[in-house]
Amino acid sequence: MGPMTGHPEGEPSKVPEFYITGVAESPLGHVADQSEPSMAALAAMEALEEAGLTRADVDGLFVNYMGEEGSVQVGEYLGVEPRHADSSDLGGGSWEGFVGHAMAAIAAGQCEVALLVYASRQRSLRSRSRKHATAPALPGSIAAQFDVPAGLPLPIGHFALITARHMYEYGTSEEQLASVTVTGREWARMNPKAWRRAPLTVQDVMASDRVCGPLKKLDCCPITDGGGAVIVTTADRARRAGRPPVAIRGWGESHTHWHPHQRRDLTTTAAVASGRAAYEMAGIGPEDVDIFQPYDAFTITPILQLEDLGFCQKGMGGEMFAQGHMKPGGRLPAMTSGGGLSYTHPGAFGIFLLIEAVRQLRGDAGERQVAPKPRTALVNGIGGLLSYSSTVVLTDD
Repeated sequence: MGPMTGHPEGEPSKVPEFYITGVAESPLGHVADQSEPSMAALAAMEALEEAGLTRADVDGLFVNYMGEEGSVQVGEYLGVEPRHADSSDLGGGSWEGFVGHAMAAIAAGQCEVALLVYASRQRSLRSRSRKHATAPALPGSIAAQFDVPAGLPLPIGHFALITARHMYEYGTSEEQLASVTVTGREWARMNPKAWRRAPLTVQDVMASDRVCGPLKKLDCCPITDGGGAVIVTTADRARRAGRPPVAIRGWGESHTHWHPHQRRDLTTTAAVASGRAAYEMAGIGPEDVDIFQPYDAFTITPILQLEDLGFCQKGMGGEMFAQGHMKPGGRLPAMTSGGGLSYTHPGAFGIFLLIEAVRQLRGDAGERQVAPKPRTALVNGIGGLLSYSSTVVLTDD
């Protein structure tokens, strides 16, 4: 992977206007002694401390999946009364989307310090989410009449269909899918906060129970408790941060469908459009990326993102993982926290992708730190039933 490009030789790159200045996780795994709001508060206070800020500085609040009113309820708990609020439901990739929304709000003068925050106790509460736990059994739309009578389970059935189609079109094998889980596990073994850290082989994944063919148990993320916080702010505020700030160089988002039968091509995602926009804004291409943080709820999702973001030809993502290119020491380190498949997955994983990318760019990742220290990270969040994608380019300056 090469250095940053996108400007004439000898000419300095444009000074970035937006930075991530603080990141933090809440307690993870099985959290019995906290509520979701208190978990969010713990992460928020730690992230603000990194940023050299306090709650009084927060004037933008971005929340998803936390109560019917989202930012209103979380803001009340935190004692934050924002000038700009966003509770958009964009699924697990909401926080990559929120990065761009925060940049737009800051540029418009609607806020200066944006707090992106999330927490969930889905494992402890034994519910994937309140929304899904209370969803009606009957179709919620005219289009859903084609899904519900067939008994398609949500969401795994949709991802199983997408996986089967990729296997049919490109010859992707179950062993290649299993190599995605093994890649994440090798990174997770170096992360003391990871939920699953035991040694794992492709054979172990292949031997795990088939849940929804062709997906097996270890092709699927666990359900854990957890939360996190990210601070997005201005260049001026970034100068006061307690830890090295990370520059936001590029961003894009798009969505394609909700019902699989409304998507003509199940194996191409909205990452094509969101990635194109992010690369263009940053002035780089995939060849300039040092580390990649894809959303891995199921083993097919990093493969699709690898392809759609230009790191390999369509249909070659599975082989890239099988050859070990994303593992420690590989040419494109990916899922370096252990990913959603091994590190944590409290119903939505996008905020943790940003946290890990920032730590890698700062050199704060401990035993799993990529060497030499990366300068450019590509983060991609997905949401819904592979419906939504948002891509963020981050650099260490």
